[in-house]
Amino acid sequence: MQTVLITGGTGMIGSALALFLQEEGYRIIVLTRKTGNFERKDGIRYAKWDPRNNEMDMEALGEADHIVHLAGANIGRGKWTREKKKEIRDSRITGTRFLMELLSRFPNKVISFISASATGYYRPNEDLFLKEMDAASGDFLGEVCASWEAEAQRMATLGKRVVILRTGIVLSATGGMLPALVQPLKLGIAAVPGTGQQWISWIHIRDLVRLYATAVNNIHLNGIINAVTPFPVTQLQLVTHLAHVIKGKYYLPFYCPAFFLRLFMGEKGAELLKSSKVSAEKLLQTGFEFSFPTVEGAMEDLYGRK
Repeated sequence: MQTVLITGGTGMIGSALALFLQEEGYRIIVLTRKTGNFERKDGIRYAKWDPRNNEMDMEALGEADHIVHLAGANIGRGKWTREKKKEIRDSRITGTRFLMELLSRFPNKVISFISASATGYYRPNEDLFLKEMDAASGDFLGEVCASWEAEAQRMATLGKRVVILRTGIVLSATGGMLPALVQPLKLGIAAVPGTGQQWISWIHIRDLVRLYATAVNNIHLNGIINAVTPFPVTQLQLVTHLAHVIKGKYYLPFYCPAFFLRLFMGEKGAELLKSSKVSAEKLLQTGFEFSFPTVEGAMEDLYGRK
């Protein structure tokens, strides 16, 4: 039985991935900054790490056959102050660099290193579908993603298979952007950022979990891959499909002015107004099949009547 070490394993994606991989027959160790090791009822083991203080459970690292690196401060929580932006950047890059240093210094049996990244890497676009070889944006998220990926790619110099998943907006009922849109819908209000014409490249949480599992299983998978469906939608289309599933015809669209978002949310508000049209071509060429390729099917699965 192979062991998968997951950083960020208590988050929305990591917790779902840990359970999925366990069902697939892997032994799971989740790295956490909480004190002490403990067992959960589902048998997933937790081990201590803290990159900021150079702390690592070396026994856990020594058991790992694969590392899935998801750790990083939540970019959606709080305003992007100078301190918050530093936390967003450092939590991703410092953790990756710390793992690189440990794997280069100590004997290990790690075969593959699978790292998260984000479609925030790309410049805003409305026409062409951006592909993996396109240049990074020069804004904050673009710089963070480019630096994060560069650290992850260094793992290849140690003979590790490296896969980097540039992930779009993750659709989930338990976290991410959808719960924030559901709250006003309970009052019959469909909140639309700006004009709503901005493109969103997205992926259903279950498809993303399956993709990470594929990255662990498939030894032929390498390099950077856009983790998005082939069918991006506009903000308005996404909110409309969500509203139809939850409220039927009984809702009112509310367009939140762009200047309001920029004024009260600052740089993070400006990110909500950017278009992201990203290609899924490389992923499809690997043979990966989406369970939820369309936003209609995704919304029905997440919020439709069971």
